[in-house]
Amino acid sequence: MRPVLPPWSGTLAAKAAAFITVMCCALAALLGVLVHVQVTNQTVGQARDQALQRLTQATERYEAGDTLRRDTGVDPPELPGELRDLAVAGDRGTMVAEREGRPTMWAAGPVDGERALAVAVDYSQQARTIEGLDRAILWSSGLAIGATLLVGAFAVTRVTRRLHTTALVARRISAGDLDARVNDPRTGLRTGLRTGLRTGLRRDPRTNPRTDPPTDLRAGPRTKAGPQDEVAAVAAALDSMAASLQGKLLAEQRFTADVAHELRTPLTGLHAAAELLPPGRPTELVRDRVAALRTLTEDLLEISRLDTGRERVELDTEQLGPLAERAVRAAGNGTEVRVVRDVAVETDRRRLERVLGNLVANAHKHGRGPVVLTVDGPVVTVRDHGDGFPEYLVAHGPQRFRTEGGTRGHGLGLTIARGQAEVLGARLEFANAPEGGAVATLKLAAE
Repeated sequence: MRPVLPPWSGTLAAKAAAFITVMCCALAALLGVLVHVQVTNQTVGQARDQALQRLTQATERYEAGDTLRRDTGVDPPELPGELRDLAVAGDRGTMVAEREGRPTMWAAGPVDGERALAVAVDYSQQARTIEGLDRAILWSSGLAIGATLLVGAFAVTRVTRRLHTTALVARRISAGDLDARVNDPRTGLRTGLRTGLRTGLRRDPRTNPRTDPPTDLRAGPRTKAGPQDEVAAVAAALDSMAASLQGKLLAEQRFTADVAHELRTPLTGLHAAAELLPPGRPTELVRDRVAALRTLTEDLLEISRLDTGRERVELDTEQLGPLAERAVRAAGNGTEVRVVRDVAVETDRRRLERVLGNLVANAHKHGRGPVVLTVDGPVVTVRDHGDGFPEYLVAHGPQRFRTEGGTRGHGLGLTIARGQAEVLGARLEFANAPEGGAVATLKLAAE
């Protein structure tokens, strides 16, 4: 089985730190070994040359019958056995060994009678030099690794911070904030829609269509900047995508609002004409379709207003139980109201009644009775006993102009309910009861 790693080990900063650490350690070890070998060879070589030179002088003194120096002797007991055997065999050699607890460079050569003449040279200073060099290598390697880690961490943190900012902007865009932009200065590109688009969308396009600023869905002009890196390229692509998406959505919202508004005038005339028709079944059918078309038009206008995000609430303190009962009476479809625990909420009464009315109407239209509205503190649930919500609706929320099973409707009631709930700062959730039936839960903020 693969080992379970902690969550932080998957971050780019952790991977970069591990890579930098491994590479620095490997490089420091390689350089340290090379320096150690080079200096050690040089130090040992100098000590060996000195010992051999003194061995030559000692041999001359021994052959001349002169007295040998204190550190020179024939077959001294401290002489290593390997070096003694080499000298007895007729060769000269050197070897580093301990003598009286101190490192010593021995040099030995053959003399008469199969004996060995040896010279001992103190090697303590050279050994301390090598030890000091090794410590210096370790300390310098540690400092170099630490400094490299700090510099690398700083550089990687800057990159990861920019990546985190880009991811945060992407999540904001996914959540519906289409004005969010990365605006990385390294991109050299000022993204986002120009002021003309936003200013034009804040006015009714029918009031003065000829003087509205032109809609420009392209990104802003390029400015001088340094060369782009990969993070800047990703940020620029995200900003460009967001600007394009925002432009298309705003154009779609404007189109919906324009169509719905333009339909109002002919529908008003059509409604007035339908009222003048003589009584009869055909007249009833015409009036019913005209009423349905007027309702659809009003729903489209309401959705377009919700999409712009400019709706303002008129807050007041309301008792949730009586407010829910009024909303059910206004719907007039025989819904049972259960007040488990009443509570005062600060809300917009008209919008909240609209949300509850749409939930109740949807339960009667697409579900089966009994339909029960329950108030339990700041939580209101509307439950029917039908087939339940479709899977796509539970997973992704309501979608416009989409219904399941051939039922009548345009899929706008729940869309408006969710939009109005967001304006109120409430949360609307959709689920299916385990024993069957759809359950819509509205969670308000209590006082």
